Amino acid sequence: MCIIMLEHTAKIRVRYKETDKMGVVYHANYFTWFEIARIELLDVLGCPYLELEKQDFLLPVLSCQASFHLPAFFDDRLDVIVKIEKIPMVKIEASYIISRSGDLIATGSTTHAFISKAGQVVRPPRIFIELAKLKFKN
Repeated sequence: MCIIMLEHTAKIRVRYKETDKMGVVYHANYFTWFEIARIELLDVLGCPYLELEKQDFLLPVLSCQASFHLPAFFDDRLDVIVKIEKIPMVKIEASYIISRSGDLIATGSTTHAFISKAGQVVRPPRIFIELAKLKFKN
C-alpha cells in the first residue's frame, strides 16, 4: 500500500472562457488547474511558492501528462486532488485526479526540479523538507 506524503484538494469552478466551441473544457486548462492545486498544496504545507522564489528556488516543469476520461463543462464544480508520494530530494513528482461529484474527469502528473535562479539543479530548501516530513508523519 502506498502512503501519500502530501495531499490537497483544490476546488475549481469552470469558467465560460475555459470551454471550446464544442462547449467542453479545452484540454490545456487542466494543466492550469494542476498548477492551482500544486500552489495551494505548497501554501497548506507552509512553504508558499512565492517564498521559495524569494529564497532563489524555482520549480520548472520537466514533464507533464494528462488523460481525459469525461468532459467537463461551463459552471461545473470540480475537485482537483494533488498528491506527492515521495519526499523530494531534487525532483517533485505530483499526481492529479480531477472529479465532478465523484465522477472521474481527468488524471495527470507533473515532474518538477528544484533549481537555483542561476539554473542549477539544487536540493530543496531545508524548511521544505522539514515541513514535508512533519506532514508525512501525520
